[in-house]
Amino acid sequence: MKTSIEKQDKLKQTTMENLKRMCERDREKVKGIFRFNECEGGTLSFVFRAYKWDEVEKYSLVDGQIYELPLGVAKHLNKNGWYPEHSYLMDETGKPTMRIGTKRRRFSFQSMDFIDPEEIGVTPDKDIVTATPV
Repeated sequence: MKTSIEKQDKLKQTTMENLKRMCERDREKVKGIFRFNECEGGTLSFVFRAYKWDEVEKYSLVDGQIYELPLGVAKHLNKNGWYPEHSYLMDETGKPTMRIGTKRRRFSFQSMDFIDPEEIGVTPDKDIVTATPV
């Protein structure tokens, strides 16, 4: 019969193994196009650290460029690059109520998995930039 402490230790070990597996997956490189919707042709600079044991890394991405980034950075760009646009509605009594109408994308990272580079005029060996932390 396992004690409560043994169960907690087993749970911690399993959780740590899962976290390390997620960390390894987030470090895999993915290829895609960076889109800076707020400032066409502009550059976005940001720092990123996904896990507490990771080093803080600085990235600088230019709109429309093709990059090879870690999956964790690509997910961060797609999940966190928006702000709410509020709107007002009239309820049945005629009082205005506020609601979030839409999410406005500031930036995103579009995967190249389903895009043929030749269709958009890109030479894979010359035009793809491997992003490395600054």
